Amino acid sequence: MLGEHNEITVDELKGLVSDRAIEGETMLLNMGPQHPSTHGVLRLLLELDGEVVVSCVPDIGFLHTGIEKNMEAKSYEKALVMTDRMDYLNNLGNNLCYCLAVEKLVDLDVPERAQAIRVILTELQRIASHLVFTASHALDLAAMSVFLYCFREREHILDIFELCSGARMMTSYFRPGGLWRDVPDEFEPAVRDFLKMMPDRIDQYEALLTNNPLYLDRVKNIGVIDSAEALSWGLTGPSLRATGLAWDLRKANPYSGYEKYAFDVPVGEKGDTFDRYIVRIREMRESLKIIEQALGSLPEGPVRSDNRKYVPPPRSELGHSMEAVIHHFKLWTEGFPAPKGSVYNAVESPRGELGCYLEGNGSAKPLRVHFRTPSFAALQVLPRLSEGHLIADLVAIISSLDPILGDSDR
Repeated sequence: MLGEHNEITVDELKGLVSDRAIEGETMLLNMGPQHPSTHGVLRLLLELDGEVVVSCVPDIGFLHTGIEKNMEAKSYEKALVMTDRMDYLNNLGNNLCYCLAVEKLVDLDVPERAQAIRVILTELQRIASHLVFTASHALDLAAMSVFLYCFREREHILDIFELCSGARMMTSYFRPGGLWRDVPDEFEPAVRDFLKMMPDRIDQYEALLTNNPLYLDRVKNIGVIDSAEALSWGLTGPSLRATGLAWDLRKANPYSGYEKYAFDVPVGEKGDTFDRYIVRIREMRESLKIIEQALGSLPEGPVRSDNRKYVPPPRSELGHSMEAVIHHFKLWTEGFPAPKGSVYNAVESPRGELGCYLEGNGSAKPLRVHFRTPSFAALQVLPRLSEGHLIADLVAIISSLDPILGDSDR
C-alpha cells in the first residue's frame, strides 16, 4: 500500500507497476479516492491493459482519524465513544470488543442479563451490516431493487438501537461491566416482530439475486482464493469462510455466552465473489436463530456489575446519597486505574476478526490501544484477487470483501 498521497516519481513507480506501464504500453488509472465502488475513501492505482487489470495498488489513509492515539489520551470509560467511529457499520460490535478487553484487563464481571442483551444487539448489528453489504454489492452491479429492500429492513434494526440507547448508530450502549442501562419494555416486542418478519425478507433478496443468471455471470469464478492462501493474507470472517474453512470466533473462542447458543457456521465452496455473498446471506439466517434463543432465555437481574471500583453507582442513588455523588464524580473526572499488563481480546465482527490490544500502566488512561481490524487485511488482498480480471470485475470483488475504510484508517 502506498500510504503517501504526494506525486509519485518514475523510480517509485518501478516498484509498483510493470515495465510496460513505465514505457507507456499499459495505462495507469486512479480509481478513487472518491468513487462509489470503493466503499469509502479508498484510492486504487490500477495498471490496465485495455480493460484487464494488470496490477492494483491500494492506497489507504485518506480517512485517518487517529482514533487509537486519541483513546490513549482518555480514561478507559471515556475512550469507549471513539470505538463507534471505527467500523461505522459495526458500532455495537466495536463497543463489545473494547469492553471485553477492559473487563479482561481489570478482571471485571458482567451480569448474565447484560451478556444476553449484548449478544442480541451484536447479532442485530451483524444483520444490519450484512444488509448494507447486500444492498451495496447489488447496487455496484446495477441491481437497484435489492438496495431499496435491504435498507427497508435495516431501518427496523436502527429503530431498535434507538429504542435502547437514544441513538441510531453511534450508540456507545455497551459499557465496561455491562450496559449503559437496561432495555425498555418495548424492546422484546420490537425484536420479536423483526424475527417474525425477516426470514421472508431474506427470501426476497435471494429471489432477486441467488439464481439470477445475470448476477451469476458477474460473480461466479471471479476473485477466487483458497483457504491456505486466504489465511496467509490474514483474511478472516465471511471472506475466509467462503473458501470452505469454518472458522468463527463465536464457535472457536466463545465470548459473552455464545457457547450457550446453537447455530451453524456457513461456508462456501470455491472462495469466489458468489461464495462471499452467499455466506453472508446464510449468516443472517443464523443470526436470527441466535437472537431467538437469547431472547427466549433472557434472564432477569442487573445489567451492570456492582463492582464500584470500576462502575459508577446507579442513577437512582444519586438523589439521596452524597457518597454515590462523590463516587460518580470521581469516576467520570478521574477514571479508574488499571493494573500494569497487556491483554488482547478478539470478537467476530461482520467483516472478520476484530481484536483489541490494551496495555495498562497503573494509571487511569491506557498506555497503548491498538485494534486488529479485518478490513485492513481484506484491502491488502485486492491485488491478488483482481489480477487478470476486467475492471468491471474489480468492482464486484471490492464489494464482495465488504471493506469499511474507517475500519482501516484509525
